Amino acid sequence: MSLFNESEKRALRERAPLAVRMRPRTPEEFVGQAHFFGPGRLLRRMLDADRLQSAILFGPPGTGKTTLAEVIAGRLSAAFEPMNAALVGVKEVREVLERARDRLLTTGRRTVLFLDEVHRFNRAQQDVLLPDVEDGVIILIGATTENPFFALNAPLVSRSQIFRFEPLAEDEIRTLLRRAMADEERGLGRYDLRVADEALDHWATTSDGDARRALAALEVAVLSQVPDPNAAPEDAGPIRIDLAVAEESIQQKAIVYDGTGDEHYDAASALIKSMRGSDPDAAIYWMARMLEAGEDPRFVARRVVICAAEDVGNADPAALMVAVAAMQAVEYVGMPEARIPLAEAVTYIACAPKSNAAYLAIDRAMEDVRENRTVPVPMHLRDANYPGAKRFGHGEGYKYAHDYDEGVAPQEYLGVDKTYYEPTDHGREAQLKERLERFRRLRKAGSGDEQPDKQPPE
Repeated sequence: MSLFNESEKRALRERAPLAVRMRPRTPEEFVGQAHFFGPGRLLRRMLDADRLQSAILFGPPGTGKTTLAEVIAGRLSAAFEPMNAALVGVKEVREVLERARDRLLTTGRRTVLFLDEVHRFNRAQQDVLLPDVEDGVIILIGATTENPFFALNAPLVSRSQIFRFEPLAEDEIRTLLRRAMADEERGLGRYDLRVADEALDHWATTSDGDARRALAALEVAVLSQVPDPNAAPEDAGPIRIDLAVAEESIQQKAIVYDGTGDEHYDAASALIKSMRGSDPDAAIYWMARMLEAGEDPRFVARRVVICAAEDVGNADPAALMVAVAAMQAVEYVGMPEARIPLAEAVTYIACAPKSNAAYLAIDRAMEDVRENRTVPVPMHLRDANYPGAKRFGHGEGYKYAHDYDEGVAPQEYLGVDKTYYEPTDHGREAQLKERLERFRRLRKAGSGDEQPDKQPPE
């Protein structure tokens, strides 16, 4: 039974924030997410055919997850049971599931359970849903800002369609703002609004695809200029909103960034791939986004060091020195000054010649160590410094490299014919490649030569 009568509900709706009042009521009114909810797309087809299965709606705040769930509820012939995982426990969920079973058995009508913030349920609580989801007793619609592949049980994910929400485009934000400005019933259409295009553009940009934030800014800009809050909107007179008012109403731009979730790893991946791809402008942007959002600069520094070794390598050995120096500087000076040595390292690495030959070499060698027969240390390379070692033949036949031309002795050091390090022609590694090829020829050229009279140090 509802706790409010119709007049009370109407009063609550009238006092609700603009973003709540302007929520779309039909699929046609819904803005955004055209990649899965546009005409002819998967979720739209499922809804139109009344064949909706359990779904997880995943994406950043203000992109329409809750709104879409309410739109779906309005179109389906199923009963709708909304809950917030942060506010309920297993007992309340079991009660909903029991009602759903009774409803299905007595009337044949299915139930949609909308579970907002579904990631707030722990693994055991999520398991309660599994039998009824699998048996089709309920259609689960879960909404979450967390990656469901990390935050939810694998069995629950496998039984649900995953729909990823993207931040709204600037044109889509403008559409929602203009709709709210024109709507006389739920929006601000009863006011005489004079909103500059620059103001709309500013909200569309600084809201970062968050419709709720953009609509809140519009509402603040309007209501803060109403001289008498008790007067009717049509009596308030013209309300002019220019760029300055728009900037004041939204304050600082909201940066969508989760320091432990997808945004954290996606931004780090973009930073590394931009450095690897020799684009210093992109690399600096991704690093700036991470630092501005509060990312630990030490995490950024570690990624920069790894990139220097993995992607630049011996094509420019100075890159690793610059990266390590930046990492040490971060520890000494901290933010905000730490951004400067980090920027130096990131731009240096992005502009440096690239080679992953050293990275590939260690991975090939480790794969051989793990999967193939262990290569014994050749007798002439074994330690001969302890008493009795020579009785085992340790060190016998070892050739001291400094006794030979170019410091290269004609002998084997592995005992098997394997090549792990294959230098590229990029940067300084081209010189290493030429030198290595010469060294390899020298080692093989006189492998049967006698050892010089000069004895090597033990």
